[in-house]
Amino acid sequence: MSEWSAVPEGAAEGAAGGEGAGAASDMASGAASLAPELRARLDGLFREGRELYTRFDAEVRRRDFHPFVPANYGLVLEALAGLRAPGLRFLEWGSATGVITIMADLLGFEAYGIELDRGLVGQARSLARRTGSAARFVSGSFLPPGYRWRDGEGDGRLGTIGEGPSGHLELGMPLRDFDVVFGYPWWGEEALMLDVMKVHGRADAAFLLHAQGEIRVYRGGTLSA
Repeated sequence: MSEWSAVPEGAAEGAAGGEGAGAASDMASGAASLAPELRARLDGLFREGRELYTRFDAEVRRRDFHPFVPANYGLVLEALAGLRAPGLRFLEWGSATGVITIMADLLGFEAYGIELDRGLVGQARSLARRTGSAARFVSGSFLPPGYRWRDGEGDGRLGTIGEGPSGHLELGMPLRDFDVVFGYPWWGEEALMLDVMKVHGRADAAFLLHAQGEIRVYRGGTLSA
């Protein structure tokens, strides 16, 4: 899900469990084994992420309808901390202000984010500079070039709310180049994301799906235990 986008799967509980849950939940069990300096950097990142959302809520959502529910930083941190290993590439679908992608970079991943809104890409790049992150952000759709969605009833509509050129074109890397992929789907988009990974992702890649207040990890289309 784009962090500044439409309501995702599980949005009802997301409003209570996302950024608004506070810094204490952000640093739950996933941070237990992290070095103090890294925990401090992540704390600072999460604080700035909440501040960005607060301003967005005041300047955008209260003036015009925008059903944005942010990702739960603590849940994502716990999932990513358990997947850390040297040389892994991370990709976020719908990176918005960049907090999740920058988190992955600080954890040691080679991190990239794709975001359809060019204005948000600019904000993510600015946040990366302020936090000393090497995370890279590009503008475009998270869908790979040539991908076509077909549901079980033959509906050929794209399956995403926004449309645009594939962000993979600007990245210069196909989906198969990534070891870990994170997605926060809109309603009805979960099946599409799983299909994109099945068709274009590597069978051994970890796909982290943020839905119904949890992070589900899939490999080769199968939910991990």
